[in-house]
Amino acid sequence: MDLLEYQGKQLFATHGVPVPEGRVAVTPQEAREAAEALGFPVVVKAQVQIGGRGKAGGIKVAKDAAEAEAHAEAILGMDIRGLTVHEVWVEPASDIAAEYYAAVVFDRSAKNILLMLSAAGGMDIEEVAEDQIARVHVNPLVGFAPEDGQRLTSGSGIDDDVADQVVAMMGKLYDAFVALDAMLVEVNPLIVTGDRNVLALDAKVSIDDNALFRQPDVAEMRDPSAEDPQEQMAKERGITYVKLDGEVGILGNGAGLVMSTLDVVAQEGGRPANFLDVGGGAKAEEIVQALEVLLSDKKVRAVLFNIFGGITRCDEVANGILQALDQIDVSVPIVVRLDGTNDEEGRRILAQADAPQLHPAKTMIEAAQLVVELAKDESAVGSRQAGG
Repeated sequence: MDLLEYQGKQLFATHGVPVPEGRVAVTPQEAREAAEALGFPVVVKAQVQIGGRGKAGGIKVAKDAAEAEAHAEAILGMDIRGLTVHEVWVEPASDIAAEYYAAVVFDRSAKNILLMLSAAGGMDIEEVAEDQIARVHVNPLVGFAPEDGQRLTSGSGIDDDVADQVVAMMGKLYDAFVALDAMLVEVNPLIVTGDRNVLALDAKVSIDDNALFRQPDVAEMRDPSAEDPQEQMAKERGITYVKLDGEVGILGNGAGLVMSTLDVVAQEGGRPANFLDVGGGAKAEEIVQALEVLLSDKKVRAVLFNIFGGITRCDEVANGILQALDQIDVSVPIVVRLDGTNDEEGRRILAQADAPQLHPAKTMIEAAQLVVELAKDESAVGSRQAGG
């Protein structure tokens, strides 16, 4: 669960992390009133769960109330990388002497918590050279220790006169990370003000969904309307789904098989539209629900079913596909590869069906080649608008 900036700052404040005062607004008039209460100049910031707000015009400085209201009016409703702005955060403009980058993240490869600090803040961390980022793993049995702070500050290039403040900030960010069951806590930029105080000017916080039962206050911050509609639909149905940027819909049983399918489709020149795992024992109704989620993404131009029958029976999958075609107006080609338990029966069921959308394939490579070809073939794809 990704939080909005102002939500992250509110949680930071409860853990002693210094943040600017600010107010949230959902209308231009509320933004004007917030700006007048805070004093000028102020910054009006779009609240969306994605980066790149500044480049998209979602962060503006206002020198008076009229300008604050005008900026809010322009930002509210703005589309930023597919997400609509419903709220803005208004805070006093900061006197910035230096911008740092700070983060606490769960490092899956090391199976440990990783702290990162760099003097190269205010830019995408991917653009920062490796030798400009100090990294320290923290022993969770010990917690953040003074020597961890020393290693971070000595390798990050930050100014010596604010090192103690930055170490204290990193300790509080670590405490917040643990207390909130977070997967990521990021501050970019972590600023040094003109009077040499350290402040978290931004807040990016991602909470482990599986731990939300322990975080009822955080769970209440979830805004379904701000989430991707396909991922929200999948979550409601208990389907493992991750939306991607391509046009080839992928559906398989088992995370490893789905990941391999994504790789093979990409190898054949296609762009996967999603990761969707129906699980090891998928029944017909589950196939219907999964296909509804997948096809709700209007960018999908062709679908690849890649099923290996172990616990899952291929005849059940075949029946599920046909049931889905009866219930959903499918206007894109569907490539089906069945292998394993009852695969011959599954292929027989599909072969006897009156379903011109279906295209059988014997191997994963053949299926990937065919679905990529169909996704690029205009004549093979029906009108998504006409088909619903």
